[in-house]
Amino acid sequence: MKTDTIHIIKSSGKKTKFSLDKLKASLNRSGADKETINQIIDKVIDELYQGISTKEIYNRAYALLKKKKSYLASKYKLKKAIYELGPTGYPFELFVGAILKYSGYKTEVNKILQGQCVTHEIDVLAHKDDQTIVVECKFHSDEGLNCNVKIPLYINSRYNDVKAHWNANPKNQSKLTKGWVVTNTRFTQDAIQYGNCVHLYLLSWDYPKNDGLKDRIDRLGLYPITVSTLLTNREKQFLLSRNVVLCRELIGDVFYLDHLGVSEIRKVKILNEIKMLFNN
Repeated sequence: MKTDTIHIIKSSGKKTKFSLDKLKASLNRSGADKETINQIIDKVIDELYQGISTKEIYNRAYALLKKKKSYLASKYKLKKAIYELGPTGYPFELFVGAILKYSGYKTEVNKILQGQCVTHEIDVLAHKDDQTIVVECKFHSDEGLNCNVKIPLYINSRYNDVKAHWNANPKNQSKLTKGWVVTNTRFTQDAIQYGNCVHLYLLSWDYPKNDGLKDRIDRLGLYPITVSTLLTNREKQFLLSRNVVLCRELIGDVFYLDHLGVSEIRKVKILNEIKMLFNN
């Protein structure tokens, strides 16, 4: 089959040409070997048809990876796993806080800060050396919803209000130097243009290039618990409700698995899957 003639439907409803390179790149990120990747690509291509959804392609590739090795499927589902941090945005805020923590920042989540005009609830406050940054998180539980220019416009005004009060307060030992906007989806071009113009730092799934969320997660090994193929949805929600958002937190403290009543056999399998994520 000539794949360049196949049109697929994205989660946004937009029709686009099927990209073999994108499928190959996503499979490469799972850590699968070349032979496994080629086998999966061949099977997916055999099942392509005009108007197939990206979700159907993903589900097929995911099922084939899971059949091969569960940890490969875990890494492959990373993007979907971030969406599963919902339905509220709080676990995503904890997750962003964890990324900053393991990047050398001291972090605080859900802080109330006084601005020059009004008070503001800040998602993440992060300190490093003599500098402090304010981080606002925009979580979408539905794929295909991007952050438009209204988001950085709104956040920039809040940041400037907080900054004016913070930097004028002699009790603060650090300077407020940057405002961040973090989303689990993508920014529109207007949002990026505005953010760059007013010097906001924008972080999304794949922006900045080679330093987006997906790159940082792989680089730091900060996989959310929602990547697990062995934990049930109920178990994941229980862990998230206890503010456990990272797989590595389970390795450090299996108390939560004991509290869930997970059997010793399942516990070993779950922990082995998690350890394989870091080893590969």
